[in-house]
Amino acid sequence: MFGYDTAVISGTIGQVSEQFELTAIAQGWYVGCALLGSIIGVSLAGGLSDKYGRKKVMLLSAVLFSVSALGCAVADTFNLLIIYRIIGGAGIGMVSIVSPMYISEVAPSAVRGSLISLYQLAITIGFLGAFITNFQLLSFAESSFFQENQVLSLVFHEEVWRAMLGMEIVPALLFFMVLFLIPESPRWLAINNQLVTAESVFSKLYSSPQAGKQKVEEVLTLADQTSQSNWGLLKSPVILKPVLLGMAIAILGQFMGVNAVLYYGPSIFEQSGLSGGDALYYQVMVGLVNVLTTILALVIIDRVGRKKLVYFGVTGMVLSLLLISFYFSSNESFGLPSVFLLILFLAYIFFTAISISAVIFVLLSEMYPNKIRGLAMSIAGFSLWVGTYLIGQLTPWFLENLGPSGTFLFFAIMCFPYMYIIWKKIPETAGKSLEEIEDYWLGKGITNKD
Repeated sequence: MFGYDTAVISGTIGQVSEQFELTAIAQGWYVGCALLGSIIGVSLAGGLSDKYGRKKVMLLSAVLFSVSALGCAVADTFNLLIIYRIIGGAGIGMVSIVSPMYISEVAPSAVRGSLISLYQLAITIGFLGAFITNFQLLSFAESSFFQENQVLSLVFHEEVWRAMLGMEIVPALLFFMVLFLIPESPRWLAINNQLVTAESVFSKLYSSPQAGKQKVEEVLTLADQTSQSNWGLLKSPVILKPVLLGMAIAILGQFMGVNAVLYYGPSIFEQSGLSGGDALYYQVMVGLVNVLTTILALVIIDRVGRKKLVYFGVTGMVLSLLLISFYFSSNESFGLPSVFLLILFLAYIFFTAISISAVIFVLLSEMYPNKIRGLAMSIAGFSLWVGTYLIGQLTPWFLENLGPSGTFLFFAIMCFPYMYIIWKKIPETAGKSLEEIEDYWLGKGITNKD
């Protein structure tokens, strides 16, 4: 659902821009408005999830997605379309931090990275689903089905972008139903004095009543050591440090280009001379590589570790981005075919998916003490979505004023501060329990190994 809503926009930009006669700035607002909604959602999600529980906030996000999908499909003005996109964005913002946080709180440490990477895999499947849906609906628009019905003809033929946005209702309803099958986070239950229920959930997760009781005791022991209020805890340098580092890697990750590729991929491919249909087909290939690489990442992330994946992947990202920049600056001189650009994009997506995309939500869901995890995730998530909003809003301007070559050179440069922070400031967390990681930031635990 998160992935579909984020990526479906890529196939609708041209149609919506033409129908509503959008300028480059208005086009950026159409893409960026959902990200503004995400900022609102992420700002509220942490406090709501700390107060009411992780599960209830995820249910709320499912409702917001459903309203957004139906609203976008029937919106008759650009302003109304924007409002429904903002509502969907709020759902994205909420689920983007609460889902990985929930997974981190129910997962045993030995497989926590892989399980949170499954969340990232689900996002990439949503990306791919959006790309395939856009491609198929564009082809379907040329058929004769539904043309006798005025409403269906409008949605599936004349203004097919409505169908692209409206199809989000399918994963939204599925998500809503599945949420009734999962328990509340046992760590949230323990922190909120629902000890019997927390012990029961832990016992099921670890297949042992003794383990369930022990996990509850560990959570309560650390909670007793941090008895200040959530905002009061942020005044402590040892707590503020991981929060600021989380904000830094969250916002920097957005300026390394991946969302620009996912949002504006078809537009960028069209600038290289491809037709609209071929551009969407290329974007399907990008989505497929994204999914397959994420599967590889979730298999190896707990074995290789978070930091080594970042070192490998970001190095490859820099090389790919520099070559993409070279392609756009030298294509006229060398006459390079468009398939060469596709190969470079696929390489970039491979290196991104196996590193920063796989690692970011794992790190953010692991880095913070149990008592303030919701609030801290909201702060980091706020930074992530501010960065995503800015890149969504600014990419058309970058492409228009810096050109594709300058835009991708900028993305390559932004990789270096991200790499430095991971190298020097973030500990390796693979195989460590959340309580051990909390001890590290309090100066009592694991060392910062490369």
